Amino acid sequence: MVQLILIRPGLTEYDEQSRIQGTLDIPLCDAGRKQAAAAAETIRPYLPKALYSSPGSSAEETADLVGQALDLKPKTLDQLQNVNLGLWQGLLVEEIRRKQPKVYKQWQEHPETVLPPEGETLAQVNERAEEVLTKLGRKHRSGAIALIAAEPLASVIRQRVEANEIGDLWRAANGCDHFDVLTLEASLPPKKAAVASQNGAKNGAVKPAAQEQSGGRAKMVYRGVPVEWR
Repeated sequence: MVQLILIRPGLTEYDEQSRIQGTLDIPLCDAGRKQAAAAAETIRPYLPKALYSSPGSSAEETADLVGQALDLKPKTLDQLQNVNLGLWQGLLVEEIRRKQPKVYKQWQEHPETVLPPEGETLAQVNERAEEVLTKLGRKHRSGAIALIAAEPLASVIRQRVEANEIGDLWRAANGCDHFDVLTLEASLPPKKAAVASQNGAKNGAVKPAAQEQSGGRAKMVYRGVPVEWR
C-alpha cells in the first residue's frame, strides 16, 4: 500500500470571491502561491517520491511550486480534470442558494443525484477518478505520493479511496492549508457510498422533498427539475 497525500490547490481570486470554478482555468492569486510554498514544507516529512496534478492553472501552478521545493517533477493527469459544473461555473455560490434553493439543498445533501446544467454527474467523475487511482495504486506499492486536485474533485477522490459519504460539497474549499493522507491500495474498496446515499432513509438520513424515488434510486435534477435516470 502507498500513502496518497491529497492536496488542494492554492487559492485563486474565484476562491476568495466564493465563485464556482469547476473546469475554469483560473491562476493562483498571491495568497495561493504563498500557500503552495508552505504546503511543500508541510508535506516534506512524508518524503513523497512522486507528484501528480490535475490539469488547470491553479493545480499545475501549485504542483510546480511544491515540486520545485521538494525536487520532484510533477506529472499532469488529464483524466483528473476537475468536475465540470457547466453553467454554474463563474457564478457566486450565493446566487445558486438564492435562485435555486432546492437544487442547492440537494447538491448539499445528495450531490450524486444532481446534474448541473451542461455539466457532468459525479458518477461520471467517479469513473475517471477510479481508473486513475487504480493505476496509481498498482504503480506505487509503498512510500508516499502527492496529488494536487481541486474541489469538488478532491472530495470525490477522498470518498472513492475511503468508500464513505462524500459530504457537503458547498463547504468543500480549495487552499493548501489542509490536506488528506489516504491509504491507496492496488484494489479500491467496494463502492459503499453510493448504496448508502440511495438508501439514506434506512440509515436515518432525511432526503429533500424534491428527491423522489425511481426504481429505488433518487431522480436526477437538471435545472431544478427531476428527470429520469438513463
